Amino acid sequence: MHLRDFMKSGHPGTLFTALLYFDFCFAVWVLNSALAPYISDEFGLTPEQKGFMTSVPVWAGALMRFPLGVLAQYIGRKNAAQINMAILVIGLLSGYFLAGSFGGVIVLGAILGVAGASFGVALSLGSGWFPPQNKGLAMGIAGAGNSGAVLAVLFAPPLAKAYGWQSVYALTAVPILLAMAAMQIFAKEPPDLEQKKFSDYLKILVDRDAWVFNLLYMVTFGGYIGLTSFLPTLFHDQYGIAKEDIGKYSAGIIVMASVLRVLGGFLADRIGGLRILLVLSGIIIATTATAALLPANPWMMVAILVVCFSAMGAGNGAVFQLVPLRFKSTTAVAGSLIGEVGALAGGFLPITMGYSLKWTGSFSTGFLTGTFLAIAALVVLSIMIREWTGQWVGAGGKAIAAPPVNVPDEGSLGFSPRVQPVEA
Repeated sequence: MHLRDFMKSGHPGTLFTALLYFDFCFAVWVLNSALAPYISDEFGLTPEQKGFMTSVPVWAGALMRFPLGVLAQYIGRKNAAQINMAILVIGLLSGYFLAGSFGGVIVLGAILGVAGASFGVALSLGSGWFPPQNKGLAMGIAGAGNSGAVLAVLFAPPLAKAYGWQSVYALTAVPILLAMAAMQIFAKEPPDLEQKKFSDYLKILVDRDAWVFNLLYMVTFGGYIGLTSFLPTLFHDQYGIAKEDIGKYSAGIIVMASVLRVLGGFLADRIGGLRILLVLSGIIIATTATAALLPANPWMMVAILVVCFSAMGAGNGAVFQLVPLRFKSTTAVAGSLIGEVGALAGGFLPITMGYSLKWTGSFSTGFLTGTFLAIAALVVLSIMIREWTGQWVGAGGKAIAAPPVNVPDEGSLGFSPRVQPVEA
């Protein structure tokens, strides 16, 4: 399918603003991680304190994902996203005053962690206008907003050096305000929500398939956000990279995960998310085990992590090609739950790294934790493929053909969306 046909099958304005929303929120979510070397020097933090500090925003965002997803089912994803961003603006503007102590940074991290709750809402909003055969690519494009981590690691350290690290919080409120304005102008609420009782949404918490997806997402996204949060500390403490130069080593790694997320969703639409995940799990196992060897050259570590992050990013896209096929009318809630558990797992990785250094003198154990988790995911996925195929998904994880979604005649950003039936 050509890009033009893809865009006509959905609503480009909504997809674009969902991407922008998630991108800037993701930058806020990992802001303390990008500033970690400055904060550590300011307060003289131990390795385990640094790990805890970078984990707090991840945990806070993870815990808020499911509640925000449920709220979005009742008030709409566009409204939920605007409320989410308004809270962030208030938190960022108060950041300069809260960041005067380590305890204040922890409190601020919990407030800014709300940015991580944007995940399920952004992906469901961005893909809501698109037919099942194109949802993987739409999810991948919206999910590419995890590239916001690149913005944080590239711009936060130089801004911290120029204006002081506490000032970076207030400066970061500007892009969030821009995202709010763009969403208000260009986004339209998709029609794919189904109003249910609150108790019906809670059933997802005990759905077995949802927990299989949780495990897969622990590996792909949990590994991604956990390592992304720890990259500044890894390159500064392990390789002695200057604080303002860390972005040069980290940015390429993070970019590959974002780019490959789109490709992962596209390939999952074409050849099946289940097939993709089997291959990618093997790559993640191999690369995390290799990274545990801690090569002496920092660029060698960069090369290993580029491959690892690429597999994780593509895996994120593949997982969320499958989620809306399994949970058709509750994608926002299911996606928020899966994203929540995945992010919670990622929050433990920086702490594991910190204690690994304290107890063993190296970060190897933290990487091996990811290796063992990826092995478990590969085993479970291999068991579930036979049961899922034909029940709610086609061969290899491709979508089973379904009637298209009705899309409004008027489009945004110069497009006039129309649904074009696409064969699976």
